[in-house]
Amino acid sequence: MRCLNGGWSYSWQGDKADECAQAYNTIYEAFCLKYGSEHIKYEPGVTYSTAKDALWWQENEPQIAKAVAAAQGVDVIVACIGENSYCETPGNLTDLNLSTNQTELIKALAATGKPVILVLNEGRPRIINEIVPLVKAVVHVMLPGNYGADALTNLLTGEVNFSGKLPFTYPRLINSLATYDYKPCENMGQMDGNYNYDSVMDVQWPFGAGLSYNTYTYANFKVDRSTFKAEDELTFSVDVTNNGQVAGKESVLLYSTDLFASITPDVMRLRNFEKVEIQPGETQTVVLKLKGSDLAFVGSDKKWRLESGDFRMTCGGESLMLQCSATKVWNTPNR
Repeated sequence: MRCLNGGWSYSWQGDKADECAQAYNTIYEAFCLKYGSEHIKYEPGVTYSTAKDALWWQENEPQIAKAVAAAQGVDVIVACIGENSYCETPGNLTDLNLSTNQTELIKALAATGKPVILVLNEGRPRIINEIVPLVKAVVHVMLPGNYGADALTNLLTGEVNFSGKLPFTYPRLINSLATYDYKPCENMGQMDGNYNYDSVMDVQWPFGAGLSYNTYTYANFKVDRSTFKAEDELTFSVDVTNNGQVAGKESVLLYSTDLFASITPDVMRLRNFEKVEIQPGETQTVVLKLKGSDLAFVGSDKKWRLESGDFRMTCGGESLMLQCSATKVWNTPNR
């Protein structure tokens, strides 16, 4: 329960969670309730030290051989990795790589030939690029709290459909941390010259990534006007179709790209979103609205600026062009 709840839960560093949250299910207990304990084999593999003076990240001697032996004869391996609970300064890190013990555990489990579902239980993205190609699926539960284990089993059994989207960009390399709204110069590929400068945005998963048991098709992306000013309201619509066999919830994300501005614009900005539930085979028309002033940015003069020029709007792989017909500058917060 400590890992599920994290720091600032039952105690400052979260170390009291196992004691205080005994009424709730661990991931192992939730699977036993769902499938019956006779159908579940459990081996901890890698555990954290419970010594009184131990630091939150200190691990016990790994029991990888026992975990591999337990995997013999099973249908699927659900491998839970991540972090112990922490918060504030005691939780600071100088290396985001997942611990060597956990990485070696996943490699050994994957070598059995059994399908591995990787469950990430962590409060920040740990680097796992070595093991992602070895597993069949990755489920990021973050710090889900007391009912997180029950939710996880409901999702993995298919009783509930996945619908979450990453609220940040998950890094692939320790020295390549980025946000989704980076600048164009950060992803320009190879530029010839004395230093052969290479600028590539290399991430594990982008902002907004997230799969489900369905696929969704976007079509007929439209807007009610092609030119606008700061005072105008823009109404966008797009048709979203559930191509799967079960109901699902889809987050419809509307992005903007300012193609030219007085300071280098971001490659994209999330401007609006709507989460809708769609039945199998159903098509829903989703409507998203913006004010023209929502496309403004803060200039070098520390004032809000909406500058005349072209904008590209994207939604689910569909795109269209807009043109701002008049520049406006203002001092008040953009509301």
